[in-house]
Amino acid sequence: MYDLIIVGAGPAGITASVYASRKKMNLLVVTGDIGGQAAWSGDIENYTGYQFITGPEIASKFEEHMRRYGIDVKEGEPAIEVKGEADRVSVKTNKGIYESRAVIVSSGKRSKELGVPGEKEFKNKGLTYCATCDGPLFAGKEVAVIGGGNSALDAVLQLIKIARHVHLINITPSLGGDAVMREKVTQSKAVTIFNNSKVTSVFGNSFVEGIKVMNGDREESLPVQGVFVEVGLIPNSDFVIGVDKNKLGEIKVNCYNETNAAGIFAAGDVTDVPEKQIIIAAGEGAKAALCAFRYLAQHKF
Repeated sequence: MYDLIIVGAGPAGITASVYASRKKMNLLVVTGDIGGQAAWSGDIENYTGYQFITGPEIASKFEEHMRRYGIDVKEGEPAIEVKGEADRVSVKTNKGIYESRAVIVSSGKRSKELGVPGEKEFKNKGLTYCATCDGPLFAGKEVAVIGGGNSALDAVLQLIKIARHVHLINITPSLGGDAVMREKVTQSKAVTIFNNSKVTSVFGNSFVEGIKVMNGDREESLPVQGVFVEVGLIPNSDFVIGVDKNKLGEIKVNCYNETNAAGIFAAGDVTDVPEKQIIIAAGEGAKAALCAFRYLAQHKF
């Protein structure tokens, strides 16, 4: 029986683990990977204390900090069910079942799919959801980024250093995201922007050879060898039983990171806290750990 189990090891989960460890809690972290979405990010210029750092670098520093405390981390073991049971919470993973007095769900989000013909067939054959992971494979090639928010802009800014040319396909009338990132993208001669446009299919033989793009009544084919899908994220919350969620599937929490289920806390991008940023997720993780500690101190089991 653990005091606390943390589900997920992105910025929220790792920070929660550090704070919980410093409170001498009997602690377990279960996670599919370490770093979460932070590890997918490109250049980070707005994390306090670092004028510039890359996503993989900051994820590595987070992990190094966590490992210093000797925390029991079960990597490659994502949770598949979290459920409250009377005076305890059970966490089922792909390898076993663990029990604790409290749980912090910090499982983040995953990439949303386009849902067009060819997407599944060409996944990992030229179509990918992570520019940081796969961008170097497309050096000197023509690629397309699908989306118009921060994640899409970040992908473009990474790819213009690698690819020959980047086509940015945005379904809305104008790009969203941070103004600084928008300015860099729009000023680059290596980028062609298609607003009010949507991808209708991905095609090729063994690998991606192009996409079809619809703008109004006009459809055209773009010959690209790489497709980077950045159309949004879905919260990894399906496996959490008995907690309230909003229409987006985000777990509802109060200012103490509590859900409606006793002993189940949540932090980071999986929750309904506004604005999804690395620094916000880290702060929420710290707060969740402190609130879980207080919850355990106030309850007799």
